[in-house]
Amino acid sequence: MVQFSRLLLFCLLAPCSLWAEEKRPNIIFLFADDQSTYSVGAYGNKDVVTPNMDKLAADGLIFDRHYNTTAICMASRANVFTGMYEYKTGCNFEHGNMHAEVWEKSYPKLLRSAGYLTAFAGKFGLVVQGKGLCEDDFDFWGGGPGQTNYATSKNKSMKKYAEEFPHSTLSYGAFGRDVIRDSVKQKKPFCLSVSFKAPHKPATPDPRFDHVYAGKKFTKPANYGREFGKHMAPQGKVGRQYERFESWDYDKDYDKVMATYHQQVHAIDVALGMIRKEVEAQGIADNTVIIYTSDNGFICGSHGYGSKVLPMEESSRVPLMIFDPRSKTAGKGLRCGKLTGNIDFAPTMLEIAGLPVPKNMDGKSLLKTLDDPKAGGHKQLAFINVWGPIASHSLTCVTETQKYTYWWYGDENMKPTEEFYDLKNDPLELKNEADNPQKSAALYQMRKRYDKELDKWKREAVPYNNYQPYGVYFDRTIRIEDKKLPVKKRPKGKRK
Repeated sequence: MVQFSRLLLFCLLAPCSLWAEEKRPNIIFLFADDQSTYSVGAYGNKDVVTPNMDKLAADGLIFDRHYNTTAICMASRANVFTGMYEYKTGCNFEHGNMHAEVWEKSYPKLLRSAGYLTAFAGKFGLVVQGKGLCEDDFDFWGGGPGQTNYATSKNKSMKKYAEEFPHSTLSYGAFGRDVIRDSVKQKKPFCLSVSFKAPHKPATPDPRFDHVYAGKKFTKPANYGREFGKHMAPQGKVGRQYERFESWDYDKDYDKVMATYHQQVHAIDVALGMIRKEVEAQGIADNTVIIYTSDNGFICGSHGYGSKVLPMEESSRVPLMIFDPRSKTAGKGLRCGKLTGNIDFAPTMLEIAGLPVPKNMDGKSLLKTLDDPKAGGHKQLAFINVWGPIASHSLTCVTETQKYTYWWYGDENMKPTEEFYDLKNDPLELKNEADNPQKSAALYQMRKRYDKELDKWKREAVPYNNYQPYGVYFDRTIRIEDKKLPVKKRPKGKRK
């Protein structure tokens, strides 16, 4: 009789358990490449046409203080997959590939182990030792190595979409539709990650959208041009970011360059619309969380620079819109000023799925913030650059209102220096306050915050791929004369 009662109880509870599993939210993570905040209408640019991004922002929550903790694709993607800072992922150009044990705690691996169908399309952006692109760790695969290609036919895993969508951007929208349909048929929750190539250089827009910005004149940012970069540290001017203001024609043909850039973003907007339409068609919109962001920003002439990598706002701060139909902010078009970073995505997705967040992760789940835009977030974040010319390597500490960078490098042409910006009153970073005696108390506090971030680096950096020496390089208390500068050779093929 006891055994029968137990069996009856199991039969009654088992369907409930299965039903609960099926009701776990679906997750869609959409990742642009090199997209700035001023490429989205919802971030205040009236010159651009981004109706689907604007609708996602209105349906969900707009994050105004969201940063990539490393603003270059390989490292940023490692941040996102693992929820950790670069010095713990051990992964970036010129440093090395991700170790397999790090990948084992990535969000795709953890979600799949918990019963989610996982899908990836686009630029994977890194290599895992012994596993390559990790395609076997996904149920649906449309990814590719390196930078991938704008021609769909040249992306092996996406060739079946080439006839209808010869340009890759919309092919990823089609891939997303198929994953959604198949997952619904299987009655399983899914995590769809799409990593667009656009609007990464070399600029190759989909010609079907040539009409969108034809003849368009664009408003330049208020900090556009070299005259607004004179106060910036010389260390940040030794890399390609400085010369690309001229070599990429921001100085000579701004409207043409920006028309091409925004046309590529517009195509992503259309792909977003394709995916959201399929979510609606499958009747899962009330249980699907959509996250939209970029791997780093893009400097389109601000301060007389181009590209990314550097700690300035246009490079490190990016758009982030999250729509969770279950949250209290859904449909209210609210904005959030809390400090968030790309290390927060893995913890967020795990909490959405009802999974514990591993202690190794540096990020914080954003679900609390989605219910209350004034809750959650970080007190401070580190911004890291250890790529490119050694002089441009730096560590930055940012809060909701301030940013401090210690430029450690010095030689016969430059001395170690500091940049300190009051982002609340000077969001365009037009004045370096490091030498302002009226800001000395605030500067002192930011130095302490910086030192705290560096202490974490010293304690937690991986013992491989050349991350340990930066505990010395970035130390403000050690004279440049006492730092053994590396003889740096750039490996062939390591370009971004």
